[in-house]
Amino acid sequence: MFFEIFEIWGDELGFFRIFSYVTFRALSAGITSMFLSFLLGEKIIRFLYSLKFKESIRNDGPKSHESKSGTPTMGGLMIVFTMSLSILFWGNWNNLNLVLLFFTSLGFAALGFRDDYSKAILKVKGGMRARTKFLISILLSLVFIFVYFYITGKPNPNALKGIVFEITDLFVPFVKGPVLSMGLLIIPFAILVVIGTSHAVNLTDGLDGLATGTMLFPTITFGIIAYVSGTPITANYLNIPYLPGAHEYSVFLSALAGSLIGFLWFNSHPAQVFMGDTGSLFLGSTLGMIAIMLKKELLLIILGGVFVMEAMSVILQVASFKLRGKRIFKMSPIHHHFELSGIPEEKIVIRFWIVGIILALISLSTLRIQ
Repeated sequence: MFFEIFEIWGDELGFFRIFSYVTFRALSAGITSMFLSFLLGEKIIRFLYSLKFKESIRNDGPKSHESKSGTPTMGGLMIVFTMSLSILFWGNWNNLNLVLLFFTSLGFAALGFRDDYSKAILKVKGGMRARTKFLISILLSLVFIFVYFYITGKPNPNALKGIVFEITDLFVPFVKGPVLSMGLLIIPFAILVVIGTSHAVNLTDGLDGLATGTMLFPTITFGIIAYVSGTPITANYLNIPYLPGAHEYSVFLSALAGSLIGFLWFNSHPAQVFMGDTGSLFLGSTLGMIAIMLKKELLLIILGGVFVMEAMSVILQVASFKLRGKRIFKMSPIHHHFELSGIPEEKIVIRFWIVGIILALISLSTLRIQ
C-alpha cells in the first residue's frame, strides 16, 4: 500500500520517496508485524479458547507434556494474520514473485488449518488422511513452481560481470557459480524441497518455543541474502547470482520475523498457545519456497540443520525399527529423546536455538567464501 502511495505521490511530495526504499519498508514491516502480535496476541488466544481449539497431547509422549493438554492450538493464525497485514502495508505488490509467495504460503496455512480443525473440533484421530494432505501439498507445490518458472523464466545476466545462470541451475554452498543444470528434474526437486521443509518444521514443533525460535534464524538469514541478491553491485561483489526483484522478499521475510518474535512472546515456556499445523506447514513451506526463489536449495540443508536433524531422527527411528526391530532413540523426533534423557525442556530449546544461530552464521559465510 505505501509503495503504491510513493508511485502516485512520490514525484510531487518528496517525503513519500522514503517508501521506495526496501530497507525502510523491510524494517517497518518487521516492527509492524511484531507490535501487531503484541497488541492482538491475548485477544487471539481468548478467541481460540472460545472456539475450543485446544491441543490434544499424544498418549505415548513424555509425561511432562500432560499438563499442556487443553492449551489452545492454531496459534499459527496469529503469525499468518499479523504478517499478512504488515505485508499489505509495506509490500510492493507490483512484484509478481512476492504475490505468488504470499498466496501460496496462505494455501499451505489453509491446509494446516484444515488438519488442525479435524483434530481439535471434529475429533478425528490424527487429523486429515495423510494421503490427502500429501497430495494437496504436492498440488500447491506444483502451482507455485510452474507459476514461478513462468514469471521468472531465464534471469538476465548481471550487467557488471555477474554470474550467468538459468532458472534450472543448481548452486552448491562455498562453490562459485552453478554446478549443474537440472532441466526438468528441477520440478520434482523443488517439490521435494517445499514438502520436505514443511514436514520437517512440523516435526520440530514439539516443545514450547522450539519451532518458533528456530525458524527465526533462517528467516532473518534469508532476508539478508534476499536483499544482497536483489542488489546488482552487492551481488557482483559477493559473487552470487543477481536475482532481479529479490530484494523485495526481504520485506516479506522481515514481516515474518516480526510475527515470529511476537508469537514467541506467547509461545515461550510455559506456552499460552501452540502454532499447530496451521503455523508449522505455513512456516516450513515458506522457507522451502524462499530457498528455491533465492537459488539456495542446498544451503537450506545447512541453514535449516535443526529441522533436518529432527526429520532424520524420525526417518532413522522408523527404518531401524522396521529393519532391526530396535529403536535408535528413546523417542523421536530427537527433542523428545533428550527430554526422556532427563534434560529440561527449556534447556533443550535454548540449545537448539544456539545451534540455529551457529548454522545461520555459517550460512552467511557462504556469501563470500566461494
